[in-house]
Amino acid sequence: MKSALPTLKIIEPSFGSSFTLTKYNINYNSHFWHYHPEIELIYVNGGAGKRQVGSHISYYTNGDLTLIGSNLPHCGFTDELTGNKNEIVIQMKPDFLGEHFFEIPEMVNIKNLLQQAKSGITFGGKTKRKIGKKIGKMEDKTPFERLLSIIEILNELELATEDATVLNAEGFRMEMHVQDNERINSIFNYVKDHFKEPIRLEEIAGKVSMTVPSFCRYFKKITHKTFTKFVNDYRLVHACKLLAEKPISISAIAFESGFNNFSHFNKSFKEFTGKNASEYRYELRSFLE
Repeated sequence: MKSALPTLKIIEPSFGSSFTLTKYNINYNSHFWHYHPEIELIYVNGGAGKRQVGSHISYYTNGDLTLIGSNLPHCGFTDELTGNKNEIVIQMKPDFLGEHFFEIPEMVNIKNLLQQAKSGITFGGKTKRKIGKKIGKMEDKTPFERLLSIIEILNELELATEDATVLNAEGFRMEMHVQDNERINSIFNYVKDHFKEPIRLEEIAGKVSMTVPSFCRYFKKITHKTFTKFVNDYRLVHACKLLAEKPISISAIAFESGFNNFSHFNKSFKEFTGKNASEYRYELRSFLE
């Protein structure tokens, strides 16, 4: 089975606006691998789900606020089990205010933020709640008021260093050649579709026409992770998702997440989260209640 490449989304602002603001209801399912030249600010109002941006994979609870840079591949943040009230997505081209607007002294902080966003940034704590409310109110504003809100929000996000986490802290180096772009995204899509099954290095290397040693060097260079660790992390994040969403046994969750060895799952889960699966589920339920 050949994995699909990430979809290039064509985004056009509505008449009279230099950016898009779209609100999706709880039935929206956007969990597919895609990229676009626009910078994207995503606010998920409540719920919990899986977050995949570049080579980063993690699980969010109680909603999400994430800034994604230009052409950084990512999956949608919601699915039928997320449990959010709505999702609001703001998309803007890097030069949506003019080619040199962010070069002026007053915009230096925002310019730095957008530079960091090339690795993806998520915001928690008070910042998520405060900015989330502002984003929620933008729908009823005039185009000019929305523009002012965008600048204000970006400035506040740049100042919110305590609540910010760079998702690809170790770096995600997407090569600029078309062949490399297709190759790494083919790998990501294959993992996304087959992580519940054993994935042999010979198998995935063959999918991208590489020898195993060449593939291992290539993947480590691009993602700063071994392929085995990337797949393991993907499975563990899926396990976190199931622990929050499904009332099934932990052994069943391990199996559903691609782990055939329960003791290996327990050891890996504790290394990944700092807790065993039972503790994680209990603390998560207590937090959500």
